[in-house]
Amino acid sequence: MLTLDDFDFALPPELIAQHPAPERTASRLLHVDGEVRRDLRFTDLPSLIEAGDLLVFNDTRVIKARLFGKKESGGQVEVMIERIVDPRHAVVQIRASKSPKPGSRIVVEDAFTLKVTGRTGAADEFFALELDGEDDLCDLTERYGHLPLPPYIGHAARMEDEARYQTVYARHEGAVAAPTAGLHFDEALLAELQTRGAELAWLTLHVGAGTFQPVRVHNLSEHRMHSERFDIPQATVEAIARTRMRKGRVIAVGTTSLRALEAAAQSDEAGGKLRAGPAETDIFITPGYRFRVVDRLITNFHLPKSTLLMLVSAFAGCATLRAVYRHAIEARYRFFSYGDAMLLEKYPK
Repeated sequence: MLTLDDFDFALPPELIAQHPAPERTASRLLHVDGEVRRDLRFTDLPSLIEAGDLLVFNDTRVIKARLFGKKESGGQVEVMIERIVDPRHAVVQIRASKSPKPGSRIVVEDAFTLKVTGRTGAADEFFALELDGEDDLCDLTERYGHLPLPPYIGHAARMEDEARYQTVYARHEGAVAAPTAGLHFDEALLAELQTRGAELAWLTLHVGAGTFQPVRVHNLSEHRMHSERFDIPQATVEAIARTRMRKGRVIAVGTTSLRALEAAAQSDEAGGKLRAGPAETDIFITPGYRFRVVDRLITNFHLPKSTLLMLVSAFAGCATLRAVYRHAIEARYRFFSYGDAMLLEKYPK
């Protein structure tokens, strides 16, 4: 039985990256193939990709999801959007001295008002809000919101973050956290991969604030994942089919790309085949999971006791990942969103 303690490790605080590398591709890259580890630079990635391979990227775009306001009583409130449901409704997390009650209102930046309509989520961890007036909530968050940097980054969002906490290929607005493995790519590196004969494909998974929610149960079989929206174009499904035909490898850029691909392939409607189109997933990948689509994974280093650490352990093997993280700490790799990256080979192959 897997427990939370199986995915704990001691991380020196100074290894938590607080700022991005000077250039997107300047991070380090740890290539992991079972017991074999190679310390490289991210610019070495094209040498590890073969003609006929396919890289699948998540093209979601981070919205300005952090809002500051006041309750009618005058108390300060911080609102973190989980998702915008439609132009007038959103699901959010709220930080306040006392949780607001249904029917109460929050005035954001003295500019617009949100009404609390109730609680939602598997454990009522989120609030449902409705916008007063006829404005568009997406437009208002862009004007008055703040970039939602992860809680382990100790500064408020700056101009640097506005550019670097966003992939160069971000297209579809809706995420409240960046798909951070993609932050290492710039246009020149993408072009070099294609020059070497690799194919690039895209999907969209809007990362929710729930990605930072801690696992609160000891027995992992009792944990329930938050749900996230994704959309896989038919062109991506066809690209994966071509890759299989030519014996290439499907490389997920980030755990979000992997989650979307595996969720689309494991649904009842898909019948084990990759299915195009929009859907939602609360897939929880832990060791023992059988991967249907992805052969290799590019990812950053993840938090202790996190569902993402469980996912990469399932992909590369628990013993392998424990050794990898020990090595990464000893070798002073930089961790989390602005940190360094790994290229993981699936185990067993």
